[in-house]
Amino acid sequence: MNIQELTREAKKGSAAAQKCLFDILSDQMMLVCRRYVKTYEDAEEILLDGFYKFFKNLSSFSYQGDGSMYAWLKKIMINECLMFLRRKHSFIIATEQEAEEIPMNDDALGKLSASEILNLVMELPVGYRTVFNLHVIEGMGHREIAKLLNIAEGTSKSQLNKAKLLLQKNLTQKGNEYARQHSK
Repeated sequence: MNIQELTREAKKGSAAAQKCLFDILSDQMMLVCRRYVKTYEDAEEILLDGFYKFFKNLSSFSYQGDGSMYAWLKKIMINECLMFLRRKHSFIIATEQEAEEIPMNDDALGKLSASEILNLVMELPVGYRTVFNLHVIEGMGHREIAKLLNIAEGTSKSQLNKAKLLLQKNLTQKGNEYARQHSK
């Protein structure tokens, strides 16, 4: 069965179709959740809550292709992540992190793996990381982010700028460490 057929059957209440949809989509959605929360356990909880809402509201979903299904589910997951972060954290970071000038081996950064870079993003403070993900990864504008997070548009811009500076600093340090370790 394809996603459209599974969706039709899941709307009728088929547990088997729901399980198949979960199996097909859960890995991609877990990656979305992991970008927003630090621990695997929290991401897993959010994933399950998101799929619960997905299946609960599936009857109101109008299938217009696999992309529409993915986009709708991704939006549910992002909203679940943001609700979790609202319950656990504040989006506004009071301290200002500055990126220091650190000399960098240009070749070192290119040798970092995607998982190493993702780990550096995960180390960002929650407010920085959330705005960074929404703007850079999800493609949202600052006005939309501000509305979604209930912050000022200027705060969104500031958080993104600080996230980029801190990420650049951390990437540079990690790249230099990598170069030192592999040049011996």
